[in-house]
Amino acid sequence: MKLTLIAVGHKMPDWIAAGVEDYTRRMPPDLPMKLIEIKPGHRVAGEDGEKARKIEAERILAALPAGSLPVALDERGTQLTTRELADWLAGWMNEGISPAFIIGGADGLDASVKSRAGRLLGLSRLTLPHALARVMLVEQVYRAACILKNHPYHRD
Repeated sequence: MKLTLIAVGHKMPDWIAAGVEDYTRRMPPDLPMKLIEIKPGHRVAGEDGEKARKIEAERILAALPAGSLPVALDERGTQLTTRELADWLAGWMNEGISPAFIIGGADGLDASVKSRAGRLLGLSRLTLPHALARVMLVEQVYRAACILKNHPYHRD
């Protein structure tokens, strides 16, 4: 099983890149995680971002690994505890499914990406910067993997 994080945005602050790299490096060997950065669509002042979302959607869908299950991050997605995320992860492992987590750009995800997603996941009801959502997601996936491996990182 391989884990993928597809995230719109590039040229992240050093602390974001370091956080993502730290948790992806810690992942167990049988659960490697790869980051794919998607160049944002061009935004025009005064527009609602629809054009940018469409361009980003094309790039996201083209970057999806073959056979992966798209898991789109969306504020209206299912809110999980870390243990529930571990259950999702265990289920995917048992079924041989490789999830591809998708974080949209500043204007969110296009409906075409959400409709293609096998699941919608909400990290928080709070509005989060997309860069910070990367670090939070990767840390939570690492924590879920630790639960499955009986590693002491997670404490209830």
